[in-house]
Amino acid sequence: MMDFNVKKLVKDAGAALSRVVQLTEETLGTSEKTELDAHFEHLADRANMTKSWTEKILRNMEAMLTPNPGNRIEDFFYEKIDKKKPNRLSNLEYVGQDMIEAGSEFGPGIAYGAALIKVGQCQQKLGQIERDFIGTAANCYIQPLRKFLDGEMKTISKEMAILETKRLDLDACKNRVRKARSMLGQQSAERELRIAQSEFDRQSEITKLLLEGVSSSQAGHLRCLHEFAEAQARHYAQCHATMQELQRELAGTRQPSPLLRVNSQDIAEITPSSTETHNSPIHQLSDSSYVTATFESGITKI
Repeated sequence: MMDFNVKKLVKDAGAALSRVVQLTEETLGTSEKTELDAHFEHLADRANMTKSWTEKILRNMEAMLTPNPGNRIEDFFYEKIDKKKPNRLSNLEYVGQDMIEAGSEFGPGIAYGAALIKVGQCQQKLGQIERDFIGTAANCYIQPLRKFLDGEMKTISKEMAILETKRLDLDACKNRVRKARSMLGQQSAERELRIAQSEFDRQSEITKLLLEGVSSSQAGHLRCLHEFAEAQARHYAQCHATMQELQRELAGTRQPSPLLRVNSQDIAEITPSSTETHNSPIHQLSDSSYVTATFESGITKI
């Protein structure tokens, strides 16, 4: 058993050295290199492009749905240990919570307090709608993209690396055949070449099938993208409906504008004017008398 392991170790070391020599000679231009066919190269380029753009889209999608980088890192570790992600309140829900508490402190019986409570409840609804959208987007789009990168693309990268190893072995055998000086050495080198060619062809077919499968993956990603777009449309429609409902509720509780009273008679509504000084509480009447008027106090004749 020990003898077998030593022989295998020596053989593997010799093969590794042969690949290094072959790669060095190719770099220096002193050795020929077996080129893959144009169709295979096209498939490989498409796979690399798909991998690159999928990684970028996935990264930006995660940043859009979870802007806090600390939360993204925390979620990543929870996924790695197969633990459920913590339920966090969104920024909208935090704002809504504070508005509701403030409105309760001011008193729901006054206009501002009641409005704070209504707007706060609306913010909480918007936060829940956002949370539902984030969960849906993660399931229908982010997870399939991550599964593609962690599964199919890693397998393709592994098989491409094996193919490159087989290619180096094949070209090293070709060089040995050309450099063989004796009949016996020629026969041995040709036998190794046939084995290397067979292994290279087999690995090439395996890798090619995997590369062709990228088309099916893109078709699946297209379906996932449609689902994401539909989820986003529902999200914004629900947000719009919620805000319209809030506007109706606030319009129904809007207070009338205060009236300017002179000598116990209603004269006119006090409305801000763009041509007058807004900060001055003094208004000139039609005669020579002046009055001071504020929304909180009565009127005093000067």
